[in-house]
Formats: sequence, C-alpha cells, structure tokens
Amino acid sequence: MKNTELTQEKILDLYSKYVLRNNKKPLNVFTFCDDHDLTESEFYSFYANFDQLEADYLRFFMDQSIMLITAEDSYYMDHAKNKLLSFYYTFFEQLTLNRSLVIYLIGQDKNNLENVKKLWSLKREFQRFIRSLNISEPLMDNVNDRMEKMERFKNKGIEELYWGHFMATLKFWIEDTSPNFEKTDIFIEKSVDTSFELFEIKPLKKLIDLGKFLFKEAKSK
Repeated sequence: MKNTELTQEKILDLYSKYVLRNNKKPLNVFTFCDDHDLTESEFYSFYANFDQLEADYLRFFMDQSIMLITAEDSYYMDHAKNKLLSFYYTFFEQLTLNRSLVIYLIGQDKNNLENVKKLWSLKREFQRFIRSLNISEPLMDNVNDRMEKMERFKNKGIEELYWGHFMATLKFWIEDTSPNFEKTDIFIEKSVDTSFELFEIKPLKKLIDLGKFLFKEAKSK
C-alpha cells in the first residue's frame, strides 16, 4: 500500500468492507491485493489465506477488548466477576459495532456455534483470559501430585463451563432484537452473576432469576 504503513488492522478493515459489499470472499489473493493496491507478499506477511484471516476477526476483537479493560488502573485490583463483566460488555460492544461482519462470518451456523472453525482460535484466547481471573480457589501449600492433578482437572472444567457460557451469550446476542441489544446486557449481568454464585454455593435465587428472564424471552419469540 503506497505511502501508507500496512497493518493487520488495515488488512482486516479492507477485507471486511469487501465481503460486506459483495457477500462473498474475493476470487483470490491476487485480485484482492490488486483491488487495494497491495502486493501479495504484503498480504502474506499477515495471513496465508482468507480462511485464516476470517478466523482472526473475533480473536482480534477479543484482544482489543482485553487491551481496553486492562488499560484501566483499577482493573488489577477488581474482583474476578467485575473483570469478567467488563470483558463481556466491552467485547459485545465491539461486536455490535461490527454486527454485519460477525453475522457474515458465522453464517448459517448460529445454532451450532461449536462447529464454527472461525471460533477455535477465539476459544484458546478466551480460556487464557479465564485462567488469568483465577476464579477457582488456589491450591493449598504442599499438596501432593494427585491433588494437583485434580485441581488442574477442575480448572479445565471451569474453562469449558465458561466457554459454554460465552457461546450461549454469543448466540443470545445474534438472536437479540431489542433496541441497542439491551437484553444481551441483561443476560450477561444475570448469567455472570449466577455463575459466580454457583461457585459460592448460593445458586437458588440467582438461578430462578435467570430462569424467569430466559422463560420470558422464549415466550416473546
């Protein structure tokens, strides 16, 4: 790109505008580069192909969201639940700003998101973020190997549970038709609150509250 420093963000922006205008991928890397005054080598310095590029979008939004919330001085002193809420609100705000693109990327697979290959790199980043929150209780001193293995197994289970919650939230957002997707914000607040109450063995009231909200949503559709 002449007289302009090419960045990953610029490549993603050019590609997103193309697919949203044409509702399909470019014919090949050559035509995409030729249309945007790029060389193929410039493109390949970031991505090997369009599939890899598309898989990077949501991970890019996640990285941006984490960068934004961790830039706040208060972040590192905050409770894990507040950190997770901040992430969700920021991430889904990013998605809302790029909703047409996200819907294109997910395509017809909204009812089976676990099979969307474009989400696999996002899962690794999300679970790394969950580990950084230290949601489970820390290991006691001088535990034996067996207890340590059990703790690792428990932590892995927590990561999978929160990934399932993340997928449910993404599906809720895709199907949300409320103004400014305000019902997604309600779902995030209630479901994250419930998940932390479960770890503290105080689930009943929160589960009922979340259940009422989801039942009301199901009846309205």
